[in-house]
Amino acid sequence: MTLFGIDFTNYVELAAMILFGIGLVLLLVDKNLIKKNIAFAMTDSAIYLFLAAKGYIFGRRAPIIENGITSAEAYINPIPAGLVLTGIVVSVACSAVMLALTVRLYRRYHSLDIDEIIALSQKERDQDGTGGNV
Repeated sequence: MTLFGIDFTNYVELAAMILFGIGLVLLLVDKNLIKKNIAFAMTDSAIYLFLAAKGYIFGRRAPIIENGITSAEAYINPIPAGLVLTGIVVSVACSAVMLALTVRLYRRYHSLDIDEIIALSQKERDQDGTGGNV
């Protein structure tokens, strides 16, 4: 498949790049905190999909020695799978923290819009007399 003059013979990498692009654009453009959390999860998933696709070699098996075959050419590399599993654990923890902070911000400011939250927090600072930037 050719797209913009680039030959994509591996559809999984193309899907990962498209998913990453959509997530990155949403992460940068959207003002809603819940949508930002979803976009962050999309970019994470795209990275894990890309790593898993690059770590898999068609025709090879999982690195578990069977029938006495010890040749490295018979098995896939287990390191990308380990990186993906570690990344999933870290991203779940980051998502939980981001969602907890989103809930706290919503309870305090009754909004999920970043611009409104910044304006309300600046208004609170001005009323308190502390001044300063956010």
